[in-house]
Amino acid sequence: MTHHPDLDELAFLIGSWSGTGEGEYPTIESFRYHEDITIQPVGAKPALIYQQRTRDHDTGEPLHSETGYLRWAGAGRAELALAQPTGITEVHTGSIQGTHLHLRSLVVAHTPTAVEVSDVERHIEVEGPLLRYRMSMAAVGHPLQVHLRATLRRS
Repeated sequence: MTHHPDLDELAFLIGSWSGTGEGEYPTIESFRYHEDITIQPVGAKPALIYQQRTRDHDTGEPLHSETGYLRWAGAGRAELALAQPTGITEVHTGSIQGTHLHLRSLVVAHTPTAVEVSDVERHIEVEGPLLRYRMSMAAVGHPLQVHLRATLRRS
C-alpha cells in the first residue's frame, strides 16, 4: 500500500497485526488478552490511522479499543492522537529509531465519568514479522508503571 513520503520512517508499522498480551495494575487482577491492530495510510495524507481492539483471551469477550492517528513530526519524531470509548483521549510525542517507536503523553484528557489517567508511555518495536509493545500508565493515584505487554505477528 502506498503512503505519503513523509511517513517513510513510520512505514515499518503499516499492516495488520494479531497476537496476545498480558495486563496488570495495582487496582486490578492480572489478565491475558488477544489483540488486533491495524495501521494503514490515510490516503494521500501524511498520517497513519491506528485501530486497536482487544478481547478476553479465554472468553473472547471484547475488552478495550482505541482509534487514532500516527503522524510523522520531522526527522526521528512522531506524534500520536487517539481516543478510547472509556472517555479517555491521549496526545503523545516521541522518537523513531529504526524500527523502534517511543511515545510519551503530552496530554491525557478524560470525560467526567472516566477513570483518572494522568500519564501514558508507549514503547513499540518491530523485528521482522513481530511487533512487541509495552504500555505504562499513571492512574488513580499510582505512579507510571507497566500496564500492558504484548507480542503480535503481522498477518
